Amino acid sequence: MTTRPLVDPELAAILDQIPTVELTEEIVKQVRAMERTTSSQQLPNLPTFPDIEVTERFVPGPEGAPEVRVLVYRPITVEGPRSSLLWMHGGGYIMGTPENEDLLVKSMVSAIGCVAVSVDYRLAPETRHPGPVEDCYAALKWLHTHASELGVDPTRIATGGSSAGGGLAAALGLLARDRGEIPLAFQLLIAPMLDDRTCTLAEPHPYTGEFIWRRENNRFGWTSLLGQEPGLPDVSPYAAAARAEHLEGLPPTFINVGALDLFLEEDLEYARHLTRAGVPTEFHIYPGAYHGFRMVADAQVTQTAARDQLAALKRALGDPNH
Repeated sequence: MTTRPLVDPELAAILDQIPTVELTEEIVKQVRAMERTTSSQQLPNLPTFPDIEVTERFVPGPEGAPEVRVLVYRPITVEGPRSSLLWMHGGGYIMGTPENEDLLVKSMVSAIGCVAVSVDYRLAPETRHPGPVEDCYAALKWLHTHASELGVDPTRIATGGSSAGGGLAAALGLLARDRGEIPLAFQLLIAPMLDDRTCTLAEPHPYTGEFIWRRENNRFGWTSLLGQEPGLPDVSPYAAAARAEHLEGLPPTFINVGALDLFLEEDLEYARHLTRAGVPTEFHIYPGAYHGFRMVADAQVTQTAARDQLAALKRALGDPNH
């Protein structure tokens, strides 16, 4: 059975250009090499944001670990103190760079007038849990500690990310709540990768996960992060946020996901648990949309999702004068 007839027509054509690949360590190395090459090349016909200054910084890492590379995005026409967004890129915990989501981050900074810090966290399997989330926490701590230098209001810090980055943002929300050092104002979770148990469902959702990020790749990503088979009973909620038993005290949360995305049910379930814990939660499902559908930038559903994300960020962080 194929779910191709359910795909939004505007999102369907590109699927013929994307090969179906089952990830291995060798393929991941090849993808990473390609990402580094494309990151260093400015692609033509992309929007430019001359009012946003981007600088590379290296901030103190977790104890005993290397420094963490971050990209800092600052609107040069806006005076501080501003709200801020700590951003984590996607890539299944095994791939991706901050540069891959440069356009997305710039669009949010431009629309909100916030400062953004995008984290180049260490990747699995070379760095397993808790290394990646601790890198993100180190970047969050640096952002909070250096708020005045960055022109940031330390009471208006949000976290966000897409796919595995959304999973890290959710785990970071739990970590920040439990450590009690840094208050978070909001979390923006775009198709977040939250639950390793999705890999081991006896009856997986029959209409999700056929395209882009498939079940085999999900198992490879989680195994790489955890260093063990997914679905075992001892997985930390700081690795897989869906494992958390108590969600009280988390910041207001936005979650969106495509109806054909492998992460549909784990994201739905997390949103349900958030609402039962009294966390203000906004949740969107986009029909006909598979994982990563925003690569088809001119599709109506992609533009709708972008508007929904920006509207939520504006409500949470926006400056009325921006």
